[in-house]
Amino acid sequence: MTESMLETGFSLEAFEQFLSPRREPAWLTLLRKEAWDAFEELPFPDRGLEEWRRTDLRLFRLGGFGLPGFEPAPSDNPATSVPPAAVHHAREQPPRGGLLGRNVELAGRVLAEDSRPIRDELDQPWRERGVVFTSLDAAVLEQSDLLKRHFLSPIVDPRSDKFAALHAACWSGGTLLYVPPGVRVDQPLYTLSRLSPGQVDFGRAVVILGEGAEATLLAETASVDPAAPGLHCGAIEIRVGPRAKLRYVNLQNWGTGVWHFAHQRALVDRDAQLQWTMGALGSRLAKVNQHVALIGPGAEAQVNGVMFTEGKQHLSYHTLQHHQAPHCKSDLLYKGALQDQSHLVWRGMIRVDRDAQKTDGYQRNDNLILSDTVRVDSIPGLEILADDVKCTHGATSGRVDDEQIFYARTRGLTRKEAVRMIVAGFFQQVFDRITIESVRDALGEAIGRRVRECD
Repeated sequence: MTESMLETGFSLEAFEQFLSPRREPAWLTLLRKEAWDAFEELPFPDRGLEEWRRTDLRLFRLGGFGLPGFEPAPSDNPATSVPPAAVHHAREQPPRGGLLGRNVELAGRVLAEDSRPIRDELDQPWRERGVVFTSLDAAVLEQSDLLKRHFLSPIVDPRSDKFAALHAACWSGGTLLYVPPGVRVDQPLYTLSRLSPGQVDFGRAVVILGEGAEATLLAETASVDPAAPGLHCGAIEIRVGPRAKLRYVNLQNWGTGVWHFAHQRALVDRDAQLQWTMGALGSRLAKVNQHVALIGPGAEAQVNGVMFTEGKQHLSYHTLQHHQAPHCKSDLLYKGALQDQSHLVWRGMIRVDRDAQKTDGYQRNDNLILSDTVRVDSIPGLEILADDVKCTHGATSGRVDDEQIFYARTRGLTRKEAVRMIVAGFFQQVFDRITIESVRDALGEAIGRRVRECD
């Protein structure tokens, strides 16, 4: 079946229709069926639950969408599926709708649309060194042993909530990045998932770095029509092996009609390092859980967030820095700016287990208010069971300073230009943490285009 989406609704019949053409290993089909049973059993989230108390889903109709259709994954050798000239052109030009892949030399890219893989490319030297960068649909057939170990010990619990179970049962069109032990990929890799009007994206990203490996992954989502409805129900699962290092930039840039639900979790092992930068600019409503677990002594994680809301957007991001091992460090910095009638929720937690002595944990959330009609909920928290730790948290919210605007205007700037400059300065602390100049520029430009004159 090549239809972009199956019949509307999420019935058992539609699920069986989703499964039948995929021809996946029996162990994976069993896991999908178990997750579907959980999806049918778990209640639909409502505001009676603490986690959902500030997120109203009454206007969301899951039955208005359907499960993604199936199309065979493209060949993993682009030279056999498209003419060489087309491959060369694709490497020179940014993908339609993409921001992060511009003006940067890439080691490879994976593209998907409407939860179906379109193409994947990886430079031959990295293939020869054992790096795997391809669609997850193809990987479950070609890398079955590797993924079986991963899926049988999932990083994201399929029973976390109804959306996690639905995703675990029906993921499609995702990405696998596997870097073998000791291999250091010195050029960024890039993924883009696009969404057509009225369609769904159930993409799943699986990132596995072996011991001593290193990589940079730029991941982006975008809508073909910036105002059309759509649904994303996704997951990100990251394993950073001992002494490995991962730089991961994840830009959520769906159109303003997309409902966005995601569970994102990383495991950081002994003496490993993770720098995870998140950009949240799009969607109509987003509810995202972003968790980092430090599972080996000496592990470090830096989590950066850039959020900008406009119109009647509602973005709700819940973060967890879970210290499970001693001598670990986590550093989280989320910054958000709000205009129009938008609503931004950040709920953060540093959790320190009893054996995680010598923990160094920090979290901060700052918000810049650009309108009198916005709402921001900023809720930091600590749960500490160990007795030899250093943990700090804080949150601030405030309006643009009128004196700053006046000062900028006396230098010849318009009010809009002044506000845009102030917003750019507000986010600069996060941008300074990003090592790739083109990524810093892309995020800054994307936010600058959205800024209007504040009230």
